[in-house]
Amino acid sequence: MTAEPETRRHELAAFLRSRRERISPEQVGLPRGRRRRTPGLRREEVAHLSAVGVTWYTWLEQARDIQVSPQVLDALADALLLDPTERGHLFALAGQADPHPGAPCPAVTPALRALLEQLEPVPAAVQNSRFDFLAHNRTFGRLFCDLDALPREDRNSLWLAFTNEDFRAAATDLPELLPLLAGKLRASMAEHLAEPAWKALVRRLEAASPEFREIWARHDVVAPGGRTKVISNAHVGLLRFEHTNLWLGPAAGPHLVTYIPLDDETRAGVERLLALVTGEHGPRAVLAV
Repeated sequence: MTAEPETRRHELAAFLRSRRERISPEQVGLPRGRRRRTPGLRREEVAHLSAVGVTWYTWLEQARDIQVSPQVLDALADALLLDPTERGHLFALAGQADPHPGAPCPAVTPALRALLEQLEPVPAAVQNSRFDFLAHNRTFGRLFCDLDALPREDRNSLWLAFTNEDFRAAATDLPELLPLLAGKLRASMAEHLAEPAWKALVRRLEAASPEFREIWARHDVVAPGGRTKVISNAHVGLLRFEHTNLWLGPAAGPHLVTYIPLDDETRAGVERLLALVTGEHGPRAVLAV
């Protein structure tokens, strides 16, 4: 046993205990009772709220060497009323990938959300270094596929390119796009090799796509950058764009992705696409994961 796993278990135990002790029974709909001496919730109350065994939860707070699944951590985060930052810390201490990584990204500020909306009908989105879509405007939401109809964990460029049939049909350069995306992911991952969310994405792609497994095994790397893209949109036809990235921090961090129309037909096409989405749903704010 190395010192690091033991240290992490003790940090996890202390964190769970501190979060439990700060919550009053009334906050989670439980009666206080007359003989309560425990600050906050009792261990058995947390176990009940998260549908896990009392003994098992007690072992967690005792820093025992036991395995904890992402689903159980998800339930504990809800039971302990963790905010997005605390939730991320919980999963990091447990060395697990969050199955619902919905915490707002600090890079996606209200001003940036407003900018996404102002850019319409130009398709635009914010991605992190793992190529998850953190926010997008309405035109981008229908550019390749119906992004809003997908689970949050599927809103990732690589997952869509390797597994989503609508996205793959829209990408006219799919044979060139797939190794490009895999190479960009490998280059970005160099600074995140030990992070569970990155490893979980690669494992998920390897399990779902033989194409990804074959390309990933080449160990090719590609530098970030924009290029010309031709998209066969299911609603308005062929669209031609200059794909650009605006870095919001370090080059490997969050970035604003824009698709600038290259011709009058594309400009008219994105106008029609925006009108289609607006007609279906009416005016609405910029979407965010």
